[in-house]
Amino acid sequence: MLLALEGIAGAGKSTLRDRLLADTHAKGIPLSHIGQFSWLSRPATHTLIRLRAGHAGNPNQAVEAARQDLILHSRFNLAPALAQGPVLADRFTLSTACLLALLHQQPVDKYVHRLVEPQLVQPQLTVLLTTEPDICQARVRRRATARRFSEYPEAAARLADLYPEAANAWTKTTGLPVLRHPCTTRADLDTLAAACMEYLRAASGPTFPTTEVSR
Repeated sequence: MLLALEGIAGAGKSTLRDRLLADTHAKGIPLSHIGQFSWLSRPATHTLIRLRAGHAGNPNQAVEAARQDLILHSRFNLAPALAQGPVLADRFTLSTACLLALLHQQPVDKYVHRLVEPQLVQPQLTVLLTTEPDICQARVRRRATARRFSEYPEAAARLADLYPEAANAWTKTTGLPVLRHPCTTRADLDTLAAACMEYLRAASGPTFPTTEVSR
């Protein structure tokens, strides 16, 4: 099973990722994690780095770079990892579609459709963290690293609007579910972790021990 975590910077993706890695380790589920891009094509990597820095460039070239990277990611990174057990992706297709829509000022569903291909590995569950942008901004300000283009307030607010639209387009296009929930409090984190663990246990089958998770 591939599980994708999506949402703007500061939404709680890293916190949920670390919680799931710890919980699955404790339950004997061999969960691994992977990033948004493969970085296996030099031309695609060059374009993607510019996109992440806020340089829109040529729209067709940008989409093609994202598609090429996703194909390589699916074939050479995700498929081998999934052969060993479930995989957790820290950002995936929705984040790429939202970034393209933000930079090129186009409807995000256009990019979701362009990035979905039947032969590629797709997440059976996508978790969209809908934490309020103000809370996300407060968390980002506490980070020691320099801000990326998408982490500044105006871009982050626009992305917060784009993600739900992308999630709607994703489910309409693929039929795959998107779990939407904020990650603001400890109770939120517990709820999200329990829901993800339920999916992961079901995907892992009876080989791994299971325990009851309270809701």
